[in-house]
Amino acid sequence: MAADWEWDDSLFSGTAAYYRRGRLPYAPGLADVLAGVLRLDGRGRLVDVGCGPGTLAVGLADLFGEIVGVDPDGGMIAEAVRAAAEAGVAWKARWVRARAEDLPAGLGTFTVATFGQSFHWMDRGPVAATMRGMLRPGGALVHISDLQTETRSVEGLPHPAVPGAAVDALVGRYLGPVRRAGRGVLPHGTPDDEAAVLARAGFSGLQRHVVPGGQALERTRDEVVAQVFSMSSSAPHLFGARRAGFEADLLRLLREVSPSGLFSERQPSTEVFVWWRDRTGL
Repeated sequence: MAADWEWDDSLFSGTAAYYRRGRLPYAPGLADVLAGVLRLDGRGRLVDVGCGPGTLAVGLADLFGEIVGVDPDGGMIAEAVRAAAEAGVAWKARWVRARAEDLPAGLGTFTVATFGQSFHWMDRGPVAATMRGMLRPGGALVHISDLQTETRSVEGLPHPAVPGAAVDALVGRYLGPVRRAGRGVLPHGTPDDEAAVLARAGFSGLQRHVVPGGQALERTRDEVVAQVFSMSSSAPHLFGARRAGFEADLLRLLREVSPSGLFSERQPSTEVFVWWRDRTGL
């Protein structure tokens, strides 16, 4: 993790109830891409590390015989349990409250390990080495995230765009200009040298895939508020006694932009990086 920041258990405290409602989905077609690239046949085992409320693991459940989600936040685990039950896959799901650094935790070996926008919060070197040991021969580690380099046009959308810059400015007025993260701050952001970390751990054969987005999404005012409170940098507990004031100002801003309470934005594309445990997976 960043040299000037240390993980603590308040990082996503209080965000779980907002996460499932507020975060944008991964691009349609993600499961199909992974099924083809990883040659999945409905058997095998998936471990989703930093699983949050189970979004990724539950979405991929049909590709595996068993899914295991690991997350240090109890609220996230509770939401994942609910998500699996609602999707009818609870019978093949197991949820473990633990940090990635606590693995292998007797969980056995896996066909695939996924990290859905979570790897940057971990002590990545030791976690990568541990994960390679938890993968079966031919197994793969998969990093999945929104494609950060694309520009998503708002032209032709039926409702006003979510005012992201104005929302960020409002968060900054309440929490300060430096990004908050748990009890600390991230003045230089999270690290991004993932390729070097995984190569040092013995992974090889990197493959990159982009699942295209671009679909028009309708967002309600409540969903936009939930998205804000789902972020580590604007988690509810960070506002302390000023939370009610912040939420009132946020709702006022959103009403000014869209009196109807409806917003539009484009579905982000999803970027997928596949790393193989060994060459037999290629």
